[in-house]
Amino acid sequence: MTATLFTLTFAVAAPFWVLMILLPRWSWTARIIGSPLIVLPAVVIYGLLVVPAVGEVLPAVAAPTLEGVRDLLGTSDGAAAAWAHMIAFDLFVGRWAWLDSRERGVPALVMAPVLVLTILLGPLGLAAYLAVRTRWQDPRATGPQHLG
Repeated sequence: MTATLFTLTFAVAAPFWVLMILLPRWSWTARIIGSPLIVLPAVVIYGLLVVPAVGEVLPAVAAPTLEGVRDLLGTSDGAAAAWAHMIAFDLFVGRWAWLDSRERGVPALVMAPVLVLTILLGPLGLAAYLAVRTRWQDPRATGPQHLG
């Protein structure tokens, strides 16, 4: 079952990435991506993997050590759970960046590589978007804007 859940994890997230990257201007993309529930399938998979092993997981995360985390992630169940965790959070961050970029008017061609980077190397994609977004003013900001 672990191998199936591992494979299923990216499959449940991929359609949302396709919408944000390849169909950013389609009217249904904004409707679908607008819901934070798009991460729910990956979260459910994570729960299916972690809840049965909570007795092993809690000690490793409550008082983490390099050896304890290594041992936890060094199992098939641990690796699959970590993968579901990464997929869920990367999708949530990608969703936030996509929504924020739409409000700021960041071009879709700028966002596509940022979103791909977020899929592949989550925190580096987030860093790239935080750098990119500084070039476009937040329309919600009030008062004088100082760039610099």
